[in-house]
Amino acid sequence: MTSTTHTDAPSALATTSEIAAGVAQFLTPVVHDLEALVVDGKQAHWHVRGGSFAGVHALLDDLVAHAQDFADTAAERIVALGLPLDSRLATVAAKSTLPALSDGFQPWQTTVAQTVAQIDAALVTVRAAVAGLDDIDLSSQDVAIEIERGLTKDRWLLQAHIAA
Repeated sequence: MTSTTHTDAPSALATTSEIAAGVAQFLTPVVHDLEALVVDGKQAHWHVRGGSFAGVHALLDDLVAHAQDFADTAAERIVALGLPLDSRLATVAAKSTLPALSDGFQPWQTTVAQTVAQIDAALVTVRAAVAGLDDIDLSSQDVAIEIERGLTKDRWLLQAHIAA
């Protein structure tokens, strides 16, 4: 019979409220960037033009759905730990780190390049959360890791359209 040893690795933070505050510190910016990606992703989806319209249009729909699911997961993690989250449109607009998306109709190459740049900005925020949550709450870090995996895949699928 094999014996299993479990090692408890308590957080450096002493209380549940400190853990919740630490999680919120890192996941709130992730939610803001993801919600901005949702809104801008739909804008890009409606205004993409050109020969690769159908493929890019469909990928943008997928990106929007994934970003919304990721934002919901991160926001619910914060709320489950007992803290509120401000993800109102004005707050998201003020706090998002994503670069601006061009308005109006855009050729598919511009749409893809700008959307990839937005995903890259969101990934910086997500990766900061992955690193920061390592010493705070591993379950919350798992949320950030899963978001990173998903965004990286969406980025790859879009980037493949413009890669040489």
